[in-house]
Amino acid sequence: MARSSFSVARLPGFATTAVLVFFALYLPIFTLVAYSFNASQSVAVWGGFSLEWYAKAWDNQQVKDATLRSLIIAVSAALIATTVATMAALGTTRRREFKGQGFIYVMINQPLMVPEIVTAVALLILFGILKTNAAEIGGPIGYFVDTVMNKGLGFIILAHSAFCIPFAYLPIRARLEGMDLSLETAAADLYATPWQTFRRITLPLMAPGIVAGAMLAFVISLDDVVITEFVKGAGQDTLPTYMLGQLRRQLTPEINAISTMLLAVTVVLLTAFFLLTRKKD
Repeated sequence: MARSSFSVARLPGFATTAVLVFFALYLPIFTLVAYSFNASQSVAVWGGFSLEWYAKAWDNQQVKDATLRSLIIAVSAALIATTVATMAALGTTRRREFKGQGFIYVMINQPLMVPEIVTAVALLILFGILKTNAAEIGGPIGYFVDTVMNKGLGFIILAHSAFCIPFAYLPIRARLEGMDLSLETAAADLYATPWQTFRRITLPLMAPGIVAGAMLAFVISLDDVVITEFVKGAGQDTLPTYMLGQLRRQLTPEINAISTMLLAVTVVLLTAFFLLTRKKD
């Protein structure tokens, strides 16, 4: 008599536990979305259905400025982090194993293991040194540090890029490790140059991993609060730091509306990623 295979789904109470877990995960999100349509100014008392808070958020110039600033930072950081992560993934997978490869892998993923507050303080100290010595450096470099990096969004973009590299690196590396080398080997046998092989074979095959890494880096940058709070200057609030500041003053359904719109953007990105990367039968 054949023995039946073990299945976690057959354990007693599995379905009930799964329902309770999903309920605990999504109940706060559903509550947030529901109360973003609350006509009352109170976040705890339902006063009827209304789109008032979405209209107020749309007309709020501070929200518009913070949203645009967040998108600029997130897109820039995602592009930089994904480019660096792609080169790092190629350098650690498309070659023979070498001494110190494990150490390099650990160093690339260091921001994932170190508390974010530590990274934020380290970046604050580094950028503080650069700001202090910008005048002494002088010349084009000093002008660039003082004007472009300090008074612009350069330091925030650089900080987000450094923090997002491991998030982009992991899916790209996983994609490369799961790829069959036979096509690249065949291209080399047919006298294709390394650049031709990369452009016509490797890059198209690893594109889903690059897209996944870029989207993950974008979402992580868009959502970041701790590092941004430490690095940003006056008048450089992003949408998350703006929301944090508003929560310290007064909690209104406008914050729920902004959060719901951010949630909608995330859902759209995830849906687009699924449609772009799903395998055809």
